[in-house]
Amino acid sequence: MIDLYTARTPNGFKVSVLLEELEMDYTCHALNLFESEQHQDWYLKICPNGRIPAIVDRDEDDFAVFESGAIMIYLADKAGKLLPTEKKARSRVIQWLMFQMGGIGPMMGQANVFYRYLPEKIQPAIDRYQNESRRLCQVLDDHLANQQWLGDEYSIADIANWCWIRRHDWSGFSLEGLDHLQRWIATMEARPACIKGINVPEEKGEISDADLAKKIAKFVAK
Repeated sequence: MIDLYTARTPNGFKVSVLLEELEMDYTCHALNLFESEQHQDWYLKICPNGRIPAIVDRDEDDFAVFESGAIMIYLADKAGKLLPTEKKARSRVIQWLMFQMGGIGPMMGQANVFYRYLPEKIQPAIDRYQNESRRLCQVLDDHLANQQWLGDEYSIADIANWCWIRRHDWSGFSLEGLDHLQRWIATMEARPACIKGINVPEEKGEISDADLAKKIAKFVAK
């Protein structure tokens, strides 16, 4: 049994989608980031960085894993699925996973901050992060022109990148003209586990994009 500590963010969805794809038994513990639950002492023993997601593997002497990419590798290895064992195929998947961890995630994350959350709109910063996010999506589009998935087969790399790119609109840039990437997104959206995973934890009540942005802006400003 896996205990998943998470919230409704792209990094959190990466792990919940993977757990759904692997059909693993897990219990979701939703953390209220706005109340700083992720900084409480009990949680810091699981995740020293005070961020989500994190897991505890109850079947392995309560072994804790933090950092979303590390969690994905751990779970895929545990299940023997969605991460190849052959050296080169495994490397290709991990390369595209790191592409998300080091590129797509940070760039789109900063685009969100400057475009959505900060009250002062610093246009050069907005342009910088939106343009770089779009450039990275172009890299994906070029790669997907020649194959269906980021690796040789469907893998954790596809899940990780999709959980971020699916909300490109929130970051304020378009995927117009990136036909191969859009085809890949549509294929991901057709997977039941993907849709189920992005609804973990369940959303409590409806909130508009504008109100959500204001709420996050107060959190970012702390």
